[in-house]
Amino acid sequence: MPVRSAQAIWQGTLKEGKGHLKLQSGVYEGPYTYASRFESGPETNPEELVGAAHAGCFAMFLSALLTNNGFTPERLHAKSSVHLGEGPTITKIVLELEATVPGLSEEKFRELAQEAKAKCPISKALAAVPEIELRAKLL
Repeated sequence: MPVRSAQAIWQGTLKEGKGHLKLQSGVYEGPYTYASRFESGPETNPEELVGAAHAGCFAMFLSALLTNNGFTPERLHAKSSVHLGEGPTITKIVLELEATVPGLSEEKFRELAQEAKAKCPISKALAAVPEIELRAKLL
């Protein structure tokens, strides 16, 4: 299995400094700052990147589970909202899913979505987060 990497450079103090993130694949490279993490700056931040990783991993894992159970997903739209609290620490993650999967019952949908939430590698890596909530809707 491949090893993935990313780089971060931070220059200066916490509040006045600035950082730069770069993904190994080259598909993203850009700035992050105190304001983008703790206020409302326009740059990215680590929690946003964690959210992207979590949403992507969850959707792919669910797709695999659906396929292995004989269903072909047309569309899985996953969103991960990462809540940063005092400390700072990640206090909660809300995974939202809207899915279009022909022939799938609501009961089986809920079962497989919960399994994907529990077993995707990023969910496992985030096991220290006190709460990971799933809001799933079958369209």
